Amino acid sequence: MWTILVGAVLFVCGMLFMAREALVRRDLSNPSPQSQDRIDQGGTGPTLEPKRQGLGFLSLARNWPGLALMAVGAVLLLFG
Repeated sequence: MWTILVGAVLFVCGMLFMAREALVRRDLSNPSPQSQDRIDQGGTGPTLEPKRQGLGFLSLARNWPGLALMAVGAVLLLFG
């Protein structure tokens, strides 16, 4: 019973870690100084959302701890 609970917690923690890695790497509250001078087509200023994030947040180098937690959790769930 405890192994299943620990496996579920590890799996969820791995997913949350990977989501955090995708969201934390950007400064959404501080736009770059070059973008503050620019005005969009609709007459509004720059938004806090980036134009493009790219696929760097999916790299194995950034996500290996989350993947390891998910793998250990999955093993505990399957064989617990």
